[in-house]
Parts: sequence; structure tokens; C-alpha cells
Amino acid sequence: MLCRTRYSLQRLQPHPAFPGGATCSCSCSCSPPSSSSGNQHQRLHPAAALSPATSRSTAPLTHAPDHDDDGASDDALLALLRAHDTDAAYSLFSSMPSALPSSPTTASRLLAQLSFNSNGPDAFSRAARLLQSLRARGALDLLDANSLSLAAAAAARSRDSRLAHSLLLYMLRQGLLPDRRAYTAAVARLTPPTKALRLFDAVLRHLRRSPPELVSPSCLPDAAAFNSALSACADAGDCRRFRQLFDAMSEWSAAADALTYNVVIKMCARAGRKDLVARVLERMLSSGLAPCATTFHSLVAAFVGFGDIATAERIVQAMREERKDICLLLRAVAMDCDGATDVVEEGAALLDDIVAGSEQELGADEAYPPNARVYTTLMKGYMNAGRVDDVVAVLRAMRQEARTAPASRPDHVTYTTVMSALVGAGDVARAHAVLDEMAADGVPANRVTYNVLLKGYCQQLQIGKARELFEEMVTDAGIQPGVVTYNTLMDGCVLSDDSAGALAFFNEMRSRGIAPSTVSYTTLMKAFAVSGQPKVAHKVFEEMERDPRVTVDRAAWNMLVEGYCRLGQVETAKQVVERMKERGVQPDVATYGSLAKGVAMARKPGEALVLWNEVKERCLEEADEELLGALADVCVRAAFFKKALEIVACMEEKGIAPNKTKYKKMYIEMHSRMFTSKHASQARQDRRRERKRAAEAFKFWLGLPNSYYGSEWRIEPVLDGDDPI
Repeated sequence: MLCRTRYSLQRLQPHPAFPGGATCSCSCSCSPPSSSSGNQHQRLHPAAALSPATSRSTAPLTHAPDHDDDGASDDALLALLRAHDTDAAYSLFSSMPSALPSSPTTASRLLAQLSFNSNGPDAFSRAARLLQSLRARGALDLLDANSLSLAAAAAARSRDSRLAHSLLLYMLRQGLLPDRRAYTAAVARLTPPTKALRLFDAVLRHLRRSPPELVSPSCLPDAAAFNSALSACADAGDCRRFRQLFDAMSEWSAAADALTYNVVIKMCARAGRKDLVARVLERMLSSGLAPCATTFHSLVAAFVGFGDIATAERIVQAMREERKDICLLLRAVAMDCDGATDVVEEGAALLDDIVAGSEQELGADEAYPPNARVYTTLMKGYMNAGRVDDVVAVLRAMRQEARTAPASRPDHVTYTTVMSALVGAGDVARAHAVLDEMAADGVPANRVTYNVLLKGYCQQLQIGKARELFEEMVTDAGIQPGVVTYNTLMDGCVLSDDSAGALAFFNEMRSRGIAPSTVSYTTLMKAFAVSGQPKVAHKVFEEMERDPRVTVDRAAWNMLVEGYCRLGQVETAKQVVERMKERGVQPDVATYGSLAKGVAMARKPGEALVLWNEVKERCLEEADEELLGALADVCVRAAFFKKALEIVACMEEKGIAPNKTKYKKMYIEMHSRMFTSKHASQARQDRRRERKRAAEAFKFWLGLPNSYYGSEWRIEPVLDGDDPI
């Protein structure tokens, strides 16, 4: 029931879930409703405070109860809410969802209290159900700005950012200004970041257009709101918009704080400005701001992202020594970078003025020893560089240092990072030993930790040990598996060619009430495709199409194509590709690669020529070694040497070295006796001569003796005019 409820919430979009006409794109002018509604001035009145105890709504009573019984029930519902018995109030609403609540005061207060008391996805589902019921009745205009803001904030906290986004856009279209805590939470969690920025721009635009006397101070953006938007700019890599928002903070009297400059570090790192990253700390100190532990973590993370592990190590070492003159170290780094940043992109150049700090000698007032988060970030740098032993050494150092500095004590993220590094290096046994150390140190593992180790066993084809670990996770540790857990186990079954095991895990996942993801379906399809059961894979695909919780993506179509091509059923695979195009999904390199293998399996060289022409038109730039190699193989086997030369030339232009040894062997075994018939017609002899010229050119490319340099090499005497064997 919960899965169906949560799915239905995803349909609560700005269109058509909420009244107000067409979709608000946030990049256009989202004007409030026209005065013809009669409520424009009233709708611009914002919430006075973001609290569960909502006052009488400013919205008009457009949905008065039709019967006295409904009115009595609404009064009873309001009485329960005023007594703060939210659970009983929700039960009363659930008994009559088509009639309750029926007044603006009751509706707003019920939504406000449900939202205020929601501390997780399950708890928020009650508020979401109320919204769904009001939307179905066309009664969303019973809700005021305060309750809608609370609901949007609760939705964002519950990781339902899509619903939060819809609620905020609905408010703006209705002329209601959301509380800053609501849109701050939504902007901080919305993905992609461009969507978050459009929402923030829409809020600022409506605030500028609203009469100042009707704008509550609680609606105005503060530093936290701008920090969320600036972080979205950094995630999007948009330096220009970042500079605009940073400058706009003064317009709204939102002073930059330490977190703002932490985001500046993130933006400089995203823009590749190592020279500016080193100067942000100076700018903070010159602005009178004290850095925090997160500031130094951001610095370490930035240099890890640059791949400059040496500088990251120097910063961590300075923190361990509790130095207060880290600015001197960073200034030296900035000087080293000056000569390496001569070419700066126009957008990244906009960041220079933001971090132009003072030249005076600056020192921090407080030292910040490295904590577990800083050490873990350094570990990730070592892991990315393949320095697994250094990752383990940092863990040992942290455990030793934790005796005197508790902040350095490894946490579950630290241990999981170490296990990821060991699994990546193929040392699963050592990774499992780290799990045991984790338990001995009293650090509880979580689902992610077990998923990492399960993936290691599956990649090593040790599916038996993976099953044992899974039982330990569920039975001994009491950790419930998630969809990623089952996807990992299913993928292990695919690698072990165990389609029955993959299906068993898929069914077990659903029996636990865990909704399959798109990856779940495509992994199960792969299990049947690899085992030569494309029809069963097609049944899984059809079930995936019927599941409204997932989207059929290109990977699913490609898996279906691959299943048929593995058995040489090219015609069926082509029909799937045509259906794929009809659904608006364009084939990619993987699609054509599967078709090329299918053509080779079915021994249909003519199809290879058609496929090569389509590849040249659609995806030649993305064509990889697997696709081009398969097409070249088919052409060489079929003696289409002219096309084969085109393909191998394309491979060489891309820096892909064709396997000449393989092609030499194929030519000698299959085509060394190719010659023309003396009884053939003139037209046929001309075609044969053209093929022979192409064959000689191909032999020249292979380095075999050929007529281009007068070789006498022959397998058997060549008699002009003879038919090929």
C-alpha cells in the first residue's frame, strides 16, 4: 500500500495536479492569477510564521460542506487538531477522505500538523495522502501559505523533492509566497541542479514583484537560502550564475558566512581554479569570518579532486600539527599555481574578484585538528590514485590517533571507504577482515557497507560466499536489504551464468515489499539474454513496461536486442529496434554493436553493409572498438575488402589498433584462392577485377605480398578469368 501511495504522489506535478493552467517553467514570468479571480490581493498575503498552529486561512471558503453531518465532522476534526491529537484527527480524516476537511481552517491546520510531525518518508505519507485527497476533490485552494510551506519543507526533508518542487510552484502560481525554510530545503535537495536554480530564480522574481508591505520577513532569502542556490551553481559548474547570486546577496541583506565560502571553495574546485582555492581561506579571514572544520575539509576535498594528493597531505599534516598559519601554506600553493593557470575560461575568471583577499599576514585564531571526515576524504584520494596500502595506513593512523583525539575515530563511512578500496583492488578477503575489525571497534556497519562487500564477492564469482554474507547481514546484523542489495546479488548471478538464481532474488525482493528499479529489470533481462533465453527476457521487458514505478530506458531496449542477437535472430532484433525508435528512443553504439554481433552470428554480410551505412550516419563519432571490430570481421569474412578498408581506416583514425594478425589468418584461410573466371561475362569480369583491386589493397594494408609491389607470392597459380572457389 505504501508503494502505491508514494507512486501516486509522484503524479502531483505542477501540471496537471494543481490548478492554474499550463506548466510553470520557472524560466519565464510566473505571474500570479489575474484579478478576474477576485482574490489577487488576498493571495499575495504570505504566512506570518512557519508553525503547525495555523491561523484562519486567507483563502476564501469555496468548498462549504453540503450537509450538516459534514459540518459536524469538520468541527470534530478541528477540535482534535486544537487538542493536538494529530493521530486521532488523521484517523477521522481517513474515515471520510471525500468530505473532510471541508473548511480552510481545518484543512490548513491538518496539513500543517501532519507536516510538522513528519520525520521520515513513512510519516510524511500521511500529509501526502491529504494533499492527494484535496487535489482529487479540487479543494487545494483551502490551504494557506503557511501549511503549504510546511508541507513543502517536510516533503524535501523526506527526500520527495519532486513533490516539494510541485507545491512551491503551485504556491507561486496562486500568488502565495513560500517561507524561506521551505524553498531553501527544496533547492538544497532538488536534482538536477539546474532545476533547483530555476526554482530559486522564480522565488526571487515573485518576491521582487510583490508589494513590499505584503511580503513577510520570513519569506525573504537569507544566507542559508543563497548557500543552497550557490551550491547548486557549483554542482552545475555555472560560474556566471554563481557570481550573479553571490553579488545578489547584498541586495537581500544576506551576509556571506563561513558556509558561503565553503561553497566558494567547491565552485573554484569545480571550475578547475586551483590557484583560487588556495586563497579562499585568506578572503574569509580578511572578511572577519572564522573558518570551521568543514572549511578545511572542503580544502582537502578540493585538492583530492584535482588529483593533487601531495597538497592534500600537506594540509592534513598541518592540521595534525595544529598549525594556525595554514594560510602561509596555501599562499605557497597559490604561488606555485600562478604559472599553471595562464589560460582561464571566461566563466571561471568571474570567480577572481570573489576570492581576492588581503595581502596582510593572516592567521587563524583556532586550530582545527583533522577529524574522521577529513581523513576519509584523503583516503578517497589515495583510492582514486590506486594507493590501497596508503588507504589502509590512514585507517591504522586514525585508530591510533583516536586514543587522544576522539574526533579522529573511524566511523562507518571510513571503514566503508577502506573496504571499497580493497574490493576495487580485488582483495575481498582483506575487505571482509576490515568488516570484522569494524565490529570489534564497536562501529556498526550499515547496508552500504554490506553492499560493498557483496559486490566484491560477486565480482570474484564467489556467489556462495555472497549468499552467506547476505544471510549474516539480515539475520545476525539485523540490516534489511534494499533494492541495491538485490541488484548486486542478481548481477553476481548473471556473472555466474545463473539465471535461475537471479530470478529467485528478484522474486524474493518483491516478496519483501521492495519495489524493483529499472536496474533490477535490466539485470534480470541480462540474466536470461546471456543464458540464451531471449523470449523470457522479452517477458521481463513487457512486465517492466507495465510497472508504473519504473521507466523503460535505452539500456532495457539494448538488453532485449542483445538477447536476440546472441542467437543470430537478427530480424527479430531489428523489429525491436524499430519499436524502440517508435517509442522515441534512438539506438546508440551498444545497440549497433549487438546488431553487428547478430549479423556475424547469422552470417548475413549484406546486413553488415546496411548497418555500417547507418552507423556512419548516426553514431560514427561514438563508435567503439567492439562495434567497428565486429563489422570489420563480417566484411573480411565476406570478402567485402573495400568496406573492410573503410572500417579499419576509421579504427586507426580513432586510435584503435585493428588486429592485423587475425585478419591475415582469415585472408589466407578464406580468400587466398580468389580469382576471376575466364568464361565470365565482361561485366562480371569488371566486377571481379574491382574486387581483386580491393583485395590487393587489403593485402597491402595487412603487409602480405601483393601486386602493388610486384610480388610473385602465390598459394596456387592464378589464372585470369577463372571463377572463385
